[in-house]
Amino acid sequence: MTEKPIRVLVAGLGNMGRSHALAYHNNPGFEIVGLVNRSTPELAAELQGYTIHPDFTAALAALKPDLCSINTYSDSHADYAVAAFEAGCDVFVEKPLATTVADAERVVAAARKAGRKLVIGYILRHHPSWMKLIEEARKLGPPYVFRMNLNQQSSGPTWATHKSLMRTTSPIVDCGVHYVDVMCQITDARAVEVRGMGLRMSDEIAADMYNYGHLQVLFEDGSVGWYEAGWGPMISETAFFVKDVMSPRGAVSIVMDANAKSDDIDTHTKTSVIRLHTAETGPDGKFIQPDQDMTMEGEPGHQALCDLEQAFMLTAIREDLDLDRHMADAVASLSICLAADESVRTGQPVRL
Repeated sequence: MTEKPIRVLVAGLGNMGRSHALAYHNNPGFEIVGLVNRSTPELAAELQGYTIHPDFTAALAALKPDLCSINTYSDSHADYAVAAFEAGCDVFVEKPLATTVADAERVVAAARKAGRKLVIGYILRHHPSWMKLIEEARKLGPPYVFRMNLNQQSSGPTWATHKSLMRTTSPIVDCGVHYVDVMCQITDARAVEVRGMGLRMSDEIAADMYNYGHLQVLFEDGSVGWYEAGWGPMISETAFFVKDVMSPRGAVSIVMDANAKSDDIDTHTKTSVIRLHTAETGPDGKFIQPDQDMTMEGEPGHQALCDLEQAFMLTAIREDLDLDRHMADAVASLSICLAADESVRTGQPVRL
């Protein structure tokens, strides 16, 4: 028997919202009942037949969807998600889950109370190359050193998007949750201390916001890591993409295409090559094995990853997947990044 499609309301039509809307449109397991956005953005031809509603709460009440896909600015995530759960919906919400740990925990509690599914938009969790990176790093064993960044030299429309994001969320929170989540998946240890520093490098953002940030995190197994994120026309493209994990037994790294550009959205997920280095040496003190390069040919692009993410959402609902760990991990990575933001603002380390 063919199951009825899941009726979905898509809120927010920025880069991610448009991509998720396309994923729902192209998946027969979903039926889009409406889009929500304050303005009327330029949409792909496939999406132009859907009605755009200006208000989420009114659309939720009128359309009565089965699933709400929340891709708005971060400060609305928690309230929209809780309202959706209270209306009996399952929820997909883009990262970060919320702008405070208390709000993130409120969303998780609402999901559990309603008995509905909550999936958070950690796109790298659905990327076969990143899954391979995590697998190879875990084989090395702790303690780990994590070195990660994603700096974006942005101008024009991309800089405008970054400035809009920074009305509520700093780069090390907005982007950092992805890569801190990767660190946590690899080490499986609890973070115990976070340090952060940041700098406001533009008069075009609020006086209390910063467009360059750097965090350091210490884990209870002895692992340490850093993450760096900067947005804007002044950001250097030198070493803008570093994804590197070291342990006493060796290292595993993503080697980026030398011609990649930092504001290309596909660059943010493509891995090009995963390089595995083994630290073992022979009697002569020289390495026993040469570095191994694993070419990730045929890896999915940005839209294909969004398709995979929403396929997971569909499976979570129809097969009643246990998402407790998924939700706990989202709160954990957010708490680390928000602690870094607190450290930037206070100048003091934060114990977790």
